[in-house]
Amino acid sequence: MTNSVLRLVEKHGRRISGVCVALAGLMLSACIDSTAPILSNGKPDFGEQVQFHLYSLYDGAAHQAEIVTYRWNGTRYAVSGKRPNDMSDFTIHDFEGPDAIVQGISIKKGKTIDYALARKLADGTYLVIPIDENDADEATRGKFCIKDKSSPCRVESHDQLVAFARATAAKPHQQGGLAVLVTKR
Repeated sequence: MTNSVLRLVEKHGRRISGVCVALAGLMLSACIDSTAPILSNGKPDFGEQVQFHLYSLYDGAAHQAEIVTYRWNGTRYAVSGKRPNDMSDFTIHDFEGPDAIVQGISIKKGKTIDYALARKLADGTYLVIPIDENDADEATRGKFCIKDKSSPCRVESHDQLVAFARATAAKPHQQGGLAVLVTKR
């Protein structure tokens, strides 16, 4: 595993949606990405400003606490103030069951778009799991991964993204990120 970015989300009601929080640490190197956003119509489900306490999860505990504030800029949530570590701007999109897909612009990778699942654990508390090509079977990887020198698995369409998101959602995950909603305005 290499250090990178994790994301997170919340939505009121029955599904997770709303806000993506990039967490530093523990993202698998085999995660999918795209060169442009695949998902559209992000909404400011948390209002104009939201603050999260973010943690990396490993060795049975939460580590590397960070506090990050985001503001809605009309199209996505953007990090407000100083940008700690790898924090990303993001949008959140309903997915299936308790999950939402987080779509974030990775600062270290330039304009590359990364993806994660956000799973609501309790009110205001979310597990963030990078969408990982290795969670899918070989046939799915062969059909949907576009490999190039800058990415082990690039996706270009909604169907490709959903195939990998479903594979990641179906696997148990012991590591990832934890995001705790502290305030929203």
